[in-house]
Amino acid sequence: MDRLLQMNIEELGDLLRKREVSSLELTHFYLDRIKKYDNTLHTYIKVTEEEALKMAKSADERLSKGEEGKLLGIPIGLKDILCTVGIETTCASKILKGFIPPYDATVVNLLKKEGFVLLGKLNMDEFAMGSSTENSAFMVTKNPWDIERIPGGSSGGSASATAAALCVASLGTDTGGSIRQPAGFCGTVGMKPTYGRVSRYGLIAFASSLDQIGPITRTVYDCAAMMNVISGYDPFDSTSIPVKAPDYTEVLGRDIKGMRIGIPKEYFIEGIEPDVRESVMKGVTLLERQGASVIEISLPHSEYAVATYYIVCTAEASSNLARYDGVKYGLRIDGKDIIDMYKKTRSMGFGKEVKRRIILGTYVLSSGYYDAYYRKAGQVRTLIRGDFEKAFNICDVIVTPVSPTTAFKVGEKIDDPLTMYLSDIFTIPVNLAGLPAMSVPCGFDRNGLPIGLQIIGKALDEETMIKTAYVLESELKLKKIPEEFL
Repeated sequence: MDRLLQMNIEELGDLLRKREVSSLELTHFYLDRIKKYDNTLHTYIKVTEEEALKMAKSADERLSKGEEGKLLGIPIGLKDILCTVGIETTCASKILKGFIPPYDATVVNLLKKEGFVLLGKLNMDEFAMGSSTENSAFMVTKNPWDIERIPGGSSGGSASATAAALCVASLGTDTGGSIRQPAGFCGTVGMKPTYGRVSRYGLIAFASSLDQIGPITRTVYDCAAMMNVISGYDPFDSTSIPVKAPDYTEVLGRDIKGMRIGIPKEYFIEGIEPDVRESVMKGVTLLERQGASVIEISLPHSEYAVATYYIVCTAEASSNLARYDGVKYGLRIDGKDIIDMYKKTRSMGFGKEVKRRIILGTYVLSSGYYDAYYRKAGQVRTLIRGDFEKAFNICDVIVTPVSPTTAFKVGEKIDDPLTMYLSDIFTIPVNLAGLPAMSVPCGFDRNGLPIGLQIIGKALDEETMIKTAYVLESELKLKKIPEEFL
């Protein structure tokens, strides 16, 4: 059965269709791996074993009738920020403990339509606020390449589970790098699609103008296959773009001759670990050898991106999280009156990082400070978007590191929020501009920790990124699963 670990979604689908393995067997295989390894890694908040076996049985019945489904019988994990009907959805927060959604997120509906098997809900930073998955109210997820290190965040559970093969693939969310940074730290492929390409309906909101759902997978093929399922217009999401999504697997294997790759001078700065710089530039050289040309570009307003992001995202978080007050759902701590009940519920229900961001956001939106902070941040955001538009006049994709460093140790930055925020310095501008970007493994540092290369594309041009990533993956042929988890 261990050969299953090396197979992508297409190969597993062929096996299932030929009845060489059943979905029930494949699901048991992954559930057994979770039982064996997740006590060490802590990737799942909730393993939905009963639900998974029911879904696998249903997939086998569909397969026996010759029915088709892009993910028919494939076991997948979901970040615990996506609403799942009848299954607890907590956002890794005490305030939502016991919340059982009455409906499925659109992406979950799309996965169900294609016959996927839900293994469980994956750990994350509380309300997706964090870069290390240490802010979860329930557990700290570990990096499978070194269990003393963080897996990145906020989709750390999704990245760690995928890297250790505790699911075939997973979904995460990306507000300022929360798919790409953990994907980079865990040696997986992670994509943040164009804002509006994938429906946000049923995604519990952190920052509505920045959040985006995307896949975390072990191969570029699987990333394209997952995008084929979750992309497309959704009338339930007012920010969804009414454009038909292409078949992303069609571009795999095409050459990149004549492609222009932009290298932003502002991204290769002091503070980047030498191994990270070297690996990313080695990746660029490989793409050059395949016929691409390299151009130096400038994104001059990038230095303001982190400050801008932490005004925009905290303001939106302050507004979005006002609904958690102990009245309609989730945690309720009774008090002597309604104000006391609000105070006690929110004090006990929210963790430190969430409280910090709500306070920051409420401050920047308050009377007298709105123009000085929030309005100004909106103007800088427009300048950052303009930088990318100018750059894409002379290049097809932009290549940068995902993060200035590889995965840091658990506890190393948890008491230093500013240093923690800077770990997303290369991913944040993409969210502010609403562009697609992906992380692809490009090597390992001297400690054997994975390094991610970021490919940024034009709006709605995920295909060019996928094509480029596939060429890089084919050339590098890197190890995908750490030895201890094979």
